[in-house]
Amino acid sequence: MSLLPFNDLVIVVAGNNEANLAPVAYSNGASLVRNPSPDNGQFSSLQVGLQEVLNRGRDAAMVTLVDRPPAGAGTLQALCAAFMARPEGIWAVIPEFGGKHGHPFLIAREMMEVFLRAVPTSTAREIEHQNQQHISYVPVDDPAVTLNVDTPQDYSALSPTPRT
Repeated sequence: MSLLPFNDLVIVVAGNNEANLAPVAYSNGASLVRNPSPDNGQFSSLQVGLQEVLNRGRDAAMVTLVDRPPAGAGTLQALCAAFMARPEGIWAVIPEFGGKHGHPFLIAREMMEVFLRAVPTSTAREIEHQNQQHISYVPVDDPAVTLNVDTPQDYSALSPTPRT
């Protein structure tokens, strides 16, 4: 399931792989921004992407990793509904499957600013744990939210049955 039906724009953060990613991103309606320091790790790419979200005048973001299979449409709808209905003081909505937190997650401007103020050696998990009082975990029936796809074998093992 594409993220585009649930977002008004999709931003892909590229590093040294920019030349390979650009045609794929653009042909699928996404924008591309380059992490000028990809050697600083995944968290620096998150910071670059979130800054681009703010630069484009948005106050919220749906964040996912490149090595995650797509969540089902029903999962994305549930996350969006939970985010829209979140009470004051909740800055993030994170899916939970089998007791594990996953992706994509939705964050409000307050959480984006926390990520952007964090030291570059931080991890998203550390920031999450430091701000749990501002996070709502949404149980979902979608194992894709916690899976990683790191190898061609992982990709081949994905169920071809569409999720809802």
